[in-house]
Amino acid sequence: MKRLQALLLWVLTSTITPAQIVHSDAQEPLTPAERSVAQAKKMIAKNPNDFEAYNALALALSRRARETSDPRFYLEGHEALQKSFGISQNNFDGRRIQVWLLLGRHEFAAALEAAQKLNEAMPDDVMTYGFLTDANIELGNYGDAEKAAQWMLDLKPGNMPALTRVAYLRELFGDIEGSVDLMTMAYQSTPPSEVEDRAWILTQMAHLKLAIGKVDEAEKLVQQALSMFPGYHYSLANLAKVRIHQKQYPEAVELLHRRYQSAPHAENLFDLARALQLAGQSKEATQAFAEFEAKALLETARADNSNHELIFYYADYARQPAKALEVAQRELVRRHDVFTLDAYAWALYVNGQYTEARKQVETTLAVGIRNAEMLRHAGEIAMKCGDRVAAERYLRQSVELNATGSDAARSTLAWLMQNDNAR
Repeated sequence: MKRLQALLLWVLTSTITPAQIVHSDAQEPLTPAERSVAQAKKMIAKNPNDFEAYNALALALSRRARETSDPRFYLEGHEALQKSFGISQNNFDGRRIQVWLLLGRHEFAAALEAAQKLNEAMPDDVMTYGFLTDANIELGNYGDAEKAAQWMLDLKPGNMPALTRVAYLRELFGDIEGSVDLMTMAYQSTPPSEVEDRAWILTQMAHLKLAIGKVDEAEKLVQQALSMFPGYHYSLANLAKVRIHQKQYPEAVELLHRRYQSAPHAENLFDLARALQLAGQSKEATQAFAEFEAKALLETARADNSNHELIFYYADYARQPAKALEVAQRELVRRHDVFTLDAYAWALYVNGQYTEARKQVETTLAVGIRNAEMLRHAGEIAMKCGDRVAAERYLRQSVELNATGSDAARSTLAWLMQNDNAR
């Protein structure tokens, strides 16, 4: 349940009209998604043959999946959508939600194909361009993603779904400050009643601040998000990153344990295992890593997997480079986004394939992304290729970001400089 699920909401909720939502005067302690689920069920009870009511239920269940990080809501959403199609075969709104579900299950190639068909049927639909943006981003087709996002803005200037997607693209292209500005605009335009939406935006802004080492600002943003939507799994993860940066490892462990309890996914267990190791809880870390590996292997052949984390586990913790490369090659068949290319480059590196590793990591950085961990990888790979100038440049860039990965880059850079002085 990664950032994609969060981005998708902005397209879907923007298409709900007042006629599709039945408002209740009852003041129930429900989340926005729970309220939407209840309202959709009332619509169905009133008219069981209303296909739009089933569409509304499928959408609400998808929103609930984001709130909880529980994939079973996607399955329930799919079931609701099938009932919609049973009443009105291949209705357009239902088909759009079907693309959303494909994206939510990380079936990106299928989602792209379905979105292209929707786009052919209705070329001026803003929501469809959002799906084209999402699928192309995840597949690594950044030029096509940028074009689709621009179409969103051209068709409806300043719309929130486009702003959040352009913000993500700006982050990928290295304009983190511009991404923050766009997210701020999105936050200011989000109704106060949409507490989970606002909490997600604040959490994303915290993530961006962490990426450029502004830890204090990140902490304020994520604390604000948690006060708005207590226990939010995305916010807990980012607050844990703040605590790790502050070297408050026991608190990071506690936060990531809470996150894993609410969202027991393999990638979340990997983060917990790493925090346990930083906290000096070696026995617990070993156990958590073993459990992570078992869970990740169960899903490694599925579209929605933890292969990125599994690659780094085999490369950096288990010291099984051949397995790291095997998983990386499997994932590379599916997608060529920067995160997959970076993981593939690192798997090549730990297998001693330095020239090909450099090619892949430089393809990654050519997109423009400013990521301390990726820059550290590039620096260490360049060192092995004998390019001391490039190695120092990449390592310094990583250190200057003062983010995750910068400490390791700082150590490698210090070793490099010391080695130079010894000559």
